[in-house]
Amino acid sequence: MPEDADTYAANASLKAEAAAAAGGLPALGDDSGLEVEALDGYPGVRSARVAATQDERHRLLFDRLAGVPRPWRARFVCALALAVPGRPTRVFLGERPGEVVESRPGPSGFGYDPVFLVPEVGRTFAEMALDEKDLWSHRGVATRALLASGALAALDGSA
Repeated sequence: MPEDADTYAANASLKAEAAAAAGGLPALGDDSGLEVEALDGYPGVRSARVAATQDERHRLLFDRLAGVPRPWRARFVCALALAVPGRPTRVFLGERPGEVVESRPGPSGFGYDPVFLVPEVGRTFAEMALDEKDLWSHRGVATRALLASGALAALDGSA
């Protein structure tokens, strides 16, 4: 499915609504991206599509950051959409502030994870174990917002 909307929320909603319509069941969709403060939010909502490979995306990012003083403040943003047939789609947002650093690969992670440092932890997302990344990530924040909303409990008709 093309991710051609201008916001994370709209892209996540498109995915969730398409899946819900196809299956006739509740569905989740997500969209996320990296926003670098000094680059006016680049790469943003097009994070995964600015180049064909992870290496090319990293190169483009660092080319744009050449000559920009550090720290390179950034944030990961996630929109998690819940589409339920016959109901309005609900969107839950999560953010994780951090910094862009030279690549620090680790045992997990993908995309911009090797270049995104969480200062409170002192490691990039790629250097974290998956359960630790879940605690700190933008997707974890959005998922906890969804769970706290009671929206899932309402699906079984008891809420």
